[in-house]
Amino acid sequence: MNAELLHAHRTDKLMLFVGAGVSANLNLPTWSELTAHIAKELGYDPKIFSTYGTPLALAEYYKRKKGSLGPLRSWMDREWHKPSTDISKSEIHRLITLGRFSRIYTTNYDRWLEIAHDTFGVPYDKVASVADLVSVAEGRRQIVKFHGDFDDDASIVLDETSYFQRLNYDSPLDIKLSNDVLGNSVLFIGYSLTDINIRLLFYRLTEMWGRSALSSARPKSYVFTNRPNPVAQEVLGQWGIEMIVSEDDDPKKALTDFLQELVS
Repeated sequence: MNAELLHAHRTDKLMLFVGAGVSANLNLPTWSELTAHIAKELGYDPKIFSTYGTPLALAEYYKRKKGSLGPLRSWMDREWHKPSTDISKSEIHRLITLGRFSRIYTTNYDRWLEIAHDTFGVPYDKVASVADLVSVAEGRRQIVKFHGDFDDDASIVLDETSYFQRLNYDSPLDIKLSNDVLGNSVLFIGYSLTDINIRLLFYRLTEMWGRSALSSARPKSYVFTNRPNPVAQEVLGQWGIEMIVSEDDDPKKALTDFLQELVS
């Protein structure tokens, strides 16, 4: 385990960024299942429809045809939160709640991080909009829903328009992120290193530090993966982000073992 990463965690100077890979361990629907549902709702063959554009473009098309994303959001909420899912059996979520993370940012819409904190008795404040910032308690963990939350349709970044708006990086949550990263290391888990969205976020974090007078004192950031990628390692390295690579082929076991070592 990286000594600097352990020190950041033990001194409450480590922020966690949680991606779709963490929710995938709960066997939630995949993006392909989401686009297949959109296709059926609009009367298309799912295989053919998936060739018509990216998931963002297909969701944009759905919004244009249906008038809003409301029905799709409701379907996602039901499918992502089935009663059969037992969060108490997710060791990954348990370890996340036990970690010394003052901030947990997530690009996931689902509520499983919040439900895990409720289940394992860890108090938190959810931040999904500027209104939520008013009521956060000093010293209590914050779960920041960076791409929106099922409780607020307008906050969800799902279609192309909302995604392009998000790229401006000038919302109150972006300003909060800029402030939070100045004094903390960041650990990314559950992300694909080929995902252009997260790579853009990596780059933005570097830009945020570059604009700071304290850029020379920037804490290290880390991304955990179980797939070696020398290209990503070199590119992310120039942005001050260190790759931590597990030798375990099973992504769920790899992440569980990593969090176990970090948290314990």
